[in-house]
Amino acid sequence: MLSLSKSSALAALLAVFAVTALLTAPPAGAGTVVRTEVTIDSGDVRLRGMIYAPAATGRRAPAVVMVDGAGPRSLDDKAGQAAEFARRGVVALVYDKRTKGYSQTSRSFPALAQDALAGVRLLRRQPGVDPGRVGLWGFSEGGWVAPLAASRSPEVAFLVTVGAGGHSPERVQVWSNAIHLAHAGVTGARIRPLAVNLTRVMVGAGLFGAAGHEPVPVLARIDRPVLALWGEHERSIPAADSSRIFAATLRAAGNPSHTIKILPGADHGLMRSPDGFIEGDGLVPGYLELVTSWIHGLDDPPASSADAPPRQDLPAEPVTPLAWWESVPVQLGALTVLLVAFAGYPVAALIRRRRGAADGADRARRWPALLAATGVVTVLGTVLYLGYLLATAAGAPGPVVAGRPVVWLVLQVFAVAAAVATVGTALTLRRTGGAGRLALTGGVLLIGWAAYWGLFVP
Repeated sequence: MLSLSKSSALAALLAVFAVTALLTAPPAGAGTVVRTEVTIDSGDVRLRGMIYAPAATGRRAPAVVMVDGAGPRSLDDKAGQAAEFARRGVVALVYDKRTKGYSQTSRSFPALAQDALAGVRLLRRQPGVDPGRVGLWGFSEGGWVAPLAASRSPEVAFLVTVGAGGHSPERVQVWSNAIHLAHAGVTGARIRPLAVNLTRVMVGAGLFGAAGHEPVPVLARIDRPVLALWGEHERSIPAADSSRIFAATLRAAGNPSHTIKILPGADHGLMRSPDGFIEGDGLVPGYLELVTSWIHGLDDPPASSADAPPRQDLPAEPVTPLAWWESVPVQLGALTVLLVAFAGYPVAALIRRRRGAADGADRARRWPALLAATGVVTVLGTVLYLGYLLATAAGAPGPVVAGRPVVWLVLQVFAVAAAVATVGTALTLRRTGGAGRLALTGGVLLIGWAAYWGLFVP
């Protein structure tokens, strides 16, 4: 049994430990995240949302609406970041992206901006949120949408962008296509037809969503604090161009507080990455702390500053409009004629044979037959491969040999064979009659069409 004096000493020591633990412990609820499911009413759509908030502390917290990137995004995609923001004292709202009026080929940035502003209004009404400190966070495509929303409403107190584009979407897409093809090993003049012409045709057809959106006039209208972030290894957005454009535009417009940061060792989404093509297993260190500390410090906004732009190996060239001879109607007309000529040759040849055409034409028919076969493979193969590149944003062109994707190399071989067969068909035309003329028409047109798409690039 302990003596009285020893018991008193032990009690005193335990009291000291208790007081020390009380003084050094985090506030009640610190690190605890409270989730609240909400519905965002935005014009003619209703969007499911989720608010991530720190446990109540008796003080109103700043808040941010998270505007995600391209594609069908759900509120779960950025749930992890939203929770981390909340753990650091910033309320975050994530929500399902609209599907009405949004697709790969047709999308409206104004409609998406309307959704983001509906989220701002909802957050401003939430208990525990400081309505004067509600801002927007935009990633990738959201880096065009969030600034547009901020430029249209004084209710947006600040703007954070991650991987935002300083050029139009189509110009960014061309650059991204080229950088991924070059990384895969495609070299020289072979890049241009695959990276540039495909996007230009999609824009000309009205099938490239949000084409023509110019971010500079939007940025020039933003007079609230801006934090713009890019990864050192950005491969989806030309970060050097974009960071310069943001800094120069905001400075020229008299924006009072803009911070341009390049995060080392980070990719497009600010994930750890050695080169921007290989995604790491987590967000780059310091990113979450940078964003939340910047938001918390906006009672006294920092002076404007800009990091040096990162390395950018390829220029982001303007996307020129299609000339009349490469316009969409001409492209579709050419494809129609090509397929009719090549697919129609066997039918025409069979009819000619049944009518008793001269037997001496049998050997001559080999040329138009070869032309029809190689021509149809060239046309259909090229269309299918270009469609594949479009669907994958040129991110997976397949194995590359001699600076060419293997599929493209095979198509080039067929195109050359079709060109040779075109010459042979022309030389034997007198013996092949109408069927030969049909194939020859396709062959002559194919030579120009294949040259446009780079199938004859050495």
